Amino acid sequence: MEEPFGDDCFAIRQAARYVSQIYDRHLASVGLTITQFSVLCRLRRTGPMTMKQLADAMRMQRTTLVRTIQPLRRNGLVLSEAPLADARALSLTLTAEGQTRLEAGRKHWYAAQAEFEHSFGAQRAHALRGELFAMTNHL
Repeated sequence: MEEPFGDDCFAIRQAARYVSQIYDRHLASVGLTITQFSVLCRLRRTGPMTMKQLADAMRMQRTTLVRTIQPLRRNGLVLSEAPLADARALSLTLTAEGQTRLEAGRKHWYAAQAEFEHSFGAQRAHALRGELFAMTNHL
């Protein structure tokens, strides 16, 4: 068995935690995590989505998404409704308060982005994004 330093998954997860901490630190002042911010961005960009659609689009397990959505619902940033056609399929919608919080978080997101790109290098960050999105077919 190879040393842990040859473990691609460990290296990616460690880097993801490090980068998430940067973004979470910046977004804390508006009461959001980077995952919550990303959910709000997705809902703003696409409009209402079911939990399944959102989980699939974000490559998240539904249980993880439920834990992310709960505080957003509780704080009035996201509305969840069951359509009449299928009460089992919750539809998630960004509320006006959610839009306001998203806009408040935008400058903090840009600051986190700038911090990461400053320490990692803008060109390397761009190339890394391309590789990671290619891995999940999100280009």
